[in-house]
Amino acid sequence: MARYEIIIYWSDEDKAFVTEVPELAGCMADGATYEEALRNAEIVIQEWIETAKELRRPIPEPKGRLVFA
Repeated sequence: MARYEIIIYWSDEDKAFVTEVPELAGCMADGATYEEALRNAEIVIQEWIETAKELRRPIPEPKGRLVFA
């Protein structure tokens, strides 16, 4: 599995943990528990990559932890 940064946070509005993968545009998932959200994120990352390959779109190399100045 690729090593993309995954951000996980609780959403009061959704009553679920939400994950975002900043390096993959629009790549998000959720889950009732932290663990479920993380598992769902891993699935969505693979689906995102498979779709990008099918559409012949570039797939960003994982950079690991992102640092903002």
